[in-house]
Amino acid sequence: MYLAGGAVRDQLMGHEPKDYDLATSARPDEVQALFPKSDAVGEHFGVIIVKGSRGSGEMIEVATFRTDGSYNDGRRPESVEFSSPEEDAQRRDFTINGLFQDPITEEIIDHVGGQKDLEAKVLRAIGEPEKRFEEDALRLLRAVRFAVRTGFEIEPETMAALKKCASLLAQISPERIRDEFSKIIVAKDRARGLDLLVKTGLIEIFLPEVLELIGCEQPPQWHPEGDVYVHTRIALSLLEDPPLHLALAVLLHDIAKPPTQTFDEEAGRIRFNGHDKLGAKMAKEILRRLRYPNQTIEEVSFMVSRHMTFMHVQDMRTAKLKHFMAADSFPMEIELHRVDCDSSNGFRDNYDFIHRKKEEFANEPLIPKPLMDGRDLMDDFDLSPGPQIGEILRAVQTEQLEGRLSDKEAAYVFVRESLLQ
Repeated sequence: MYLAGGAVRDQLMGHEPKDYDLATSARPDEVQALFPKSDAVGEHFGVIIVKGSRGSGEMIEVATFRTDGSYNDGRRPESVEFSSPEEDAQRRDFTINGLFQDPITEEIIDHVGGQKDLEAKVLRAIGEPEKRFEEDALRLLRAVRFAVRTGFEIEPETMAALKKCASLLAQISPERIRDEFSKIIVAKDRARGLDLLVKTGLIEIFLPEVLELIGCEQPPQWHPEGDVYVHTRIALSLLEDPPLHLALAVLLHDIAKPPTQTFDEEAGRIRFNGHDKLGAKMAKEILRRLRYPNQTIEEVSFMVSRHMTFMHVQDMRTAKLKHFMAADSFPMEIELHRVDCDSSNGFRDNYDFIHRKKEEFANEPLIPKPLMDGRDLMDDFDLSPGPQIGEILRAVQTEQLEGRLSDKEAAYVFVRESLLQ
């Protein structure tokens, strides 16, 4: 029985493996006999899931050495035959993932040249690259992910096969594409990942809107860095360990610049009027197409819709500013604004203003408990339910947020003297 694949690769690279897979000559029924509480979720493919020690929640995949039959659906083999470690290694995707290790002696068993490629920092498909990608087209995205995660260069024949086979990705479900893409877009070298997706043609299959950013010129006085694609990739690179929602918002924040691009003859400059609002709509469409959860869709599109609002924060009344800053997504929005500035003209005036205001407002909730509610108005002012109640409550809250009302008694005086005359 050997450790297999990613666990071996990660250890050789000096990383702690996230999980452990085992490969064995034992047949599935023999594995189950050893581990009676295991799950035969992939018994047809020789894969048994063994539960870790009590309470750990760890799951270990134990697979019998095998060779695969034909891949008619571009995902799974139609049949498998149990075989040897040498043959099993040949069916795997990349040489760095085709290594085995004896857990007792710690000897590395390498039938595919994976150690050499690890040392050379090269990502290489095992055997014929096109065949590997035709077997499972998701390997196309996995190649980009591993290249980004490891920092390795993709070997020329493997790169050529990526480009040639890119259209095969259309066979893969949006959910599987989404999961691989999410890992790429939050990786440390996510900007390189985006470049590789463009270079290989893979982005055209599931997110073609990104290609429209290439060559979409911007006003040089505000965007000396170049076109919208260059701006976007730089912004992505400036993020520090971002959550997925933030990385997606940065990727999509200017996605509507191409369809909104106009040239203002009078001012002599390029404009993108309304790209924030249209961008929010496009972000929703894109993320729905990739089957992202509704919460992700709503949060990302909300951030895209508001990213231009930072231009006006210094002109906002205190009440409006507090409402703006009170959004749950605001910590991510301020990061989006930071990288938006730093990837273009570098002006941080509004970013610095927001941080000063955060310190100023830090001693109390941005949106404090209301000084009165609708029942107070109906009981004490003999008002009937209706739109007037909401209007009065909003006016009172505005005065409270502006710092002009601080207690219920003052709120009653304000209502009586200013709103019900």
